[in-house]
Amino acid sequence: MRSHQSPRNGDAASVTVMPSPLGLDLSPRPPFQSTLSLQKLRRLNYLALLLRLASFCFSVASAIFMAADYHGPRSASTWYHLDAYRYVFAANAIVSLYSLFELAVSVWEISMNATLLPEVLQVWFDFGHDQVFAYMLMSAGSAGAALSRTLKSPAPATESDICSSRSSFCIQADIAVALGFASFMFLGFSCLLSGFRVACFIIRGSRFHL
Repeated sequence: MRSHQSPRNGDAASVTVMPSPLGLDLSPRPPFQSTLSLQKLRRLNYLALLLRLASFCFSVASAIFMAADYHGPRSASTWYHLDAYRYVFAANAIVSLYSLFELAVSVWEISMNATLLPEVLQVWFDFGHDQVFAYMLMSAGSAGAALSRTLKSPAPATESDICSSRSSFCIQADIAVALGFASFMFLGFSCLLSGFRVACFIIRGSRFHL
């Protein structure tokens, strides 16, 4: 039979354990986690990592394609002089930095089996920023696609001469816009996963329903 002792400074408080009349050990034990639950958790973490990696690759590629796009070496008609294309470049550059940070967070979570921030902050941080940046990418892609369509239309405007005189400019801009939409798609999937984590945390107090 264990005796109850008052805790001293620097010592953990002792817990009195009453003996069971049947001789069973009733001492507190850590919560049980099955191997199947751990495998599900690891698979979801790897899925989040792959989605972040895909979003990062497509956003970086979109920003590079747009930054390297120009009408001609001696012409002032470059992507920088078109507001919608500047928006596409800026949005994808920002999302690439955010995705790189989330990549590091996912690697930390897989290797350490814990979130980088406190769990309640991590799930809401991911969910909130995924929503904001996904909408920003969709808005930038829509603006870039609308401008590309305007430049290709047979209008007498000055900007419409860009595609007629040098079609590679518009082709490369279309590729950058398409890559931005691909990044938006994977970021949208990440947003669904982060929303699932938030819902699980609200319902069960854990970021995964296992």
